[in-house]
Amino acid sequence: MTECPICAKHRGAGPLPSLEVWSDDLVVVTHGAEPGFFGYLFVETRRHVASLEALTEPEALAVARAAWVAARALRAEFDAESVHSAVTGRTVAHFHQHVFVRHRDTPAEAGWMDVALPNAPRSDRVDLCGRLRPYFTRP
Repeated sequence: MTECPICAKHRGAGPLPSLEVWSDDLVVVTHGAEPGFFGYLFVETRRHVASLEALTEPEALAVARAAWVAARALRAEFDAESVHSAVTGRTVAHFHQHVFVRHRDTPAEAGWMDVALPNAPRSDRVDLCGRLRPYFTRP
């Protein structure tokens, strides 16, 4: 069996480069480090578990809170048309929830996974992660 790329990512290795926004003992919130969709976060369990129903109750509550905070943080930092979330679990068998903005003026025909949009904002991802981090520590 090959190693889980999300587990490797949490150790700072593997094929999924990302920047950590925030983490605790149960979840990790990351933003992709490569050029592409700006404002696309992942909420991932620390424990290797494949699906939503396999989470423990504390993990499920931690994921829900992290996704909620991520959505609120993205809304506060972007003039977004909307903020969306999805759990698909079709590519990597490690629980991860997508939380992402739909930028204003995104063409109606653009799908949720389209990342090369000409009018999407671009900026420094390290700076964005630094701006998002405090939202997770506020009461």
